Amino acid sequence: MAFCPLDYRYGSQNFKQIWSELGRHERQLEVERALIWAHKEMGKVSEADYAVVEKIAKPEIVTKERVSEIEAETRHDIMALTKAMAEAAGDAGWCIHLGATSNDIVDTAVALQLRDSIILLREILCHLMDVTANLAERERNTVMLGRTHGQAAVPITFGLKVAVWLDEMRRQLIRIDEAAPRIAVGKFLGAVGTGAAQGDNARELQRLILTHLGLGVPLATTQVVGRDRYIEYVSWLSNVACTCEKILQEVRNLQRSEIAEAGEGFDVKKQVGSSTMAHKKNPIKSENASGLARIVRSFIIPTYENSLLWHERDLANSSSERFTLSHASALCEDVMSKTADVLTNLWVDSRKMIENITNQKGLVMAEKVMIELVSHGIGRDEAHEIMRAASFEAIANDEELIDICSRTPAISAAFDAEELEMMFDPANHIGVSGEIVDEAVMLAREAINH
Repeated sequence: MAFCPLDYRYGSQNFKQIWSELGRHERQLEVERALIWAHKEMGKVSEADYAVVEKIAKPEIVTKERVSEIEAETRHDIMALTKAMAEAAGDAGWCIHLGATSNDIVDTAVALQLRDSIILLREILCHLMDVTANLAERERNTVMLGRTHGQAAVPITFGLKVAVWLDEMRRQLIRIDEAAPRIAVGKFLGAVGTGAAQGDNARELQRLILTHLGLGVPLATTQVVGRDRYIEYVSWLSNVACTCEKILQEVRNLQRSEIAEAGEGFDVKKQVGSSTMAHKKNPIKSENASGLARIVRSFIIPTYENSLLWHERDLANSSSERFTLSHASALCEDVMSKTADVLTNLWVDSRKMIENITNQKGLVMAEKVMIELVSHGIGRDEAHEIMRAASFEAIANDEELIDICSRTPAISAAFDAEELEMMFDPANHIGVSGEIVDEAVMLAREAINH
């Protein structure tokens, strides 16, 4: 019976495989094999014995089921693994786990899971960036109402709104590329980090193992890899989850009935929005992913606490990390994937965007008129007061601001009717939006293809 929603509802199977019980087992076997390979390279283990270990260090030979049987007796997971390997290796089993402590295997296998997760997370982030870049280009010049404090502000373009998301994604890509070498790091210097059990060439043994596995080599460790590395990883996941939820929250707001400027695609032939309200077309995927993003961020607190171990190590982090790393990773991938789906199928109603600007009766162009007044020699504070008074008069009388302006002496003396009409065209007050969109798209595509 499936218990965790990750088992039956959220996340991709390919990604969850990395953090599954079998995925953990496969990587621990890989680490044990790499240890014997390094001993062979340093002359401590014969080619023949390594060949046997290489042959049996496979999950179909040393099965997870057999390891679990032994663990039921030993109550120690890595001891069960090594016993199962030795059992399969016969006479060559003497060298299995040679000089290692359990956490050398555990933390190095986790480093492999982190490395493989980062590869997949980077791929889905690049896909999300590509989708977002296409949307920014498509809506480069789509004028809409900018909003601050939940109130109408001045015009913006939807392309610029999307470019802001895109450039944040690019920073997330830069962050993970910079952090990956610090995160995917194993360790192999024994029970307290001295390397005593590994002999005089302990550091070379560690270097051989970790570089063979494609992992970073630490300088100093205790029995565990420094959990600051895990903090950096889960912090990145949380940061990306914030980026996605910020986008999805905006989509949800723009889809509100009273705004209706953009929203999720909806299959009108089959999809149901409500069991009772037949007209509903809810932003369900955005809401779903927003909820999951909050779960991703919740794992940052135990991740910080898991770095606070006694002396050279205790076990208080172990059970917690089976949840934090696996669940945060799988859910972040799910959130990014759903965000990409939402943006791929996003509808944008440019007509409604203009209508919502028009409904503001010209108030959102007060800034434009003020700036033009300043350029005609009126002091900035005086120009601001002129437009403030005109705006509040328009609101009080439910009039168009342009009509108030046309009969305000200071304004009518500076501009004729045609000039005022130009000032009240929202498309004439979007500044360098298009230029920013173009550069954001260019830099994002360069980062994706780097």
